[in-house]
Amino acid sequence: MRLTHFALLACTALVLTGCNDTLETVERDVSHVKNKVDYPLAPSILAEMDKKNMERTSPIAIRIFKEEGVLEIWKAKRDNRFDKIAEYQICAWSGKLGPKVKEGDRQAPEGFYNLTPAHLNPNSKYYLAINTGFPNRYDQANGRNGTNLMIHGACSSSGCYSMTDAQILEIYGFARDAFKGGQKTVQLQAFPFRMTAENMARHRQSEHLEFWKMLKVGYDNFEVTKRPPEVNVCEKKYVFNQQVEGGAVNASAQCPAMSTPPALASALSSYEKTYDLAYDKAMKKFDGMAWYDPSEAERKALVAEKRKGREPAYAPTGSALKAGKLMKETEYAALMEKKAQQVTTTSPATTATASSLRGPRPAAAQPAAPQSNPAPAAPTMVASAAAPSSGAPGGAAQSVPVPAMNPLAYSAAPQPEAPEKKPFWKFWAKE
Repeated sequence: MRLTHFALLACTALVLTGCNDTLETVERDVSHVKNKVDYPLAPSILAEMDKKNMERTSPIAIRIFKEEGVLEIWKAKRDNRFDKIAEYQICAWSGKLGPKVKEGDRQAPEGFYNLTPAHLNPNSKYYLAINTGFPNRYDQANGRNGTNLMIHGACSSSGCYSMTDAQILEIYGFARDAFKGGQKTVQLQAFPFRMTAENMARHRQSEHLEFWKMLKVGYDNFEVTKRPPEVNVCEKKYVFNQQVEGGAVNASAQCPAMSTPPALASALSSYEKTYDLAYDKAMKKFDGMAWYDPSEAERKALVAEKRKGREPAYAPTGSALKAGKLMKETEYAALMEKKAQQVTTTSPATTATASSLRGPRPAAAQPAAPQSNPAPAAPTMVASAAAPSSGAPGGAAQSVPVPAMNPLAYSAAPQPEAPEKKPFWKFWAKE
């Protein structure tokens, strides 16, 4: 009897503390949590950190993939490389694939954003919240606007990324501990999907393709280095991991002379060769086919059953992969024409004809520039960092330091970059 009682207590303790793999399938009740802001990460997560050679307060990065509906936490190991420590299913995100452009468009942001302690909101009406930092310098240079774009709890979204309360409790805890350990800025990378060769080929007909090609350069840099890329903006474009050789970097002005560190350029070149082979294979697979990206309403229709008996605020939006579909190009063109005729008052992007949405298929070596704000071609040394299939490189609003081992004290306000920090390429060349 005592053994049975002990087993029940042990099981209850595991449910209360939770662990990463259960959060994806089990909605924990966190109503018992009295101090949300300081609620510690579960012992199972701390044990996994130790197993992966991470400190509890080492730097983190947040990665979001809309189509897959996933938010990942990556954390620095003691060798300064990052490894994934947690993964969560996003409960709700609004709109469709593609960047946020203006206030009220219900789009969730895509791009690279820097989060400081000031972006944490412990008093959110959506349990806890982390401001995404939208608009960043890229967004501002391209005339994009919007306010209060968050990662928050409550599973209800209007331009935000919404998690369950149990999930945001942990995500907030990861960020809190990293800031306490001295991290000045946490990089948020928000992508439409995992930017694999197959996904890029599947979405090749999207009106957002040129923008996504630019984001993919930053994606590739992370995949190669396993460190958040150093991000900047010039000529209204993102640039990643560039050594600036002269002049200031201005979001709207011409890019100064810059170059890719040789060791990084070599690693990217090898990565690009593998990618190009995979892209050619994917193009053959999807020849004559087009991907239909579902609307938010179409995604919500898949999860109507999940909302039954729940509070009205609980509004999961469903999977874009499950609600979308692959169809023949002729059928896709006809569907787009039909939708365009049904729309009476929409944005120019929505009312584009099917033929303009389809456009020519992008060649693997075709350079890319932001679709909505054409700008002069980036300097040759910038483009050298990009995969031929990725287009022009890009970067976010501010430079993000390559993580060091907790050199700073915690501060509740944004901090300037430490002038003595090592340039990212020195860390890269070190190994």
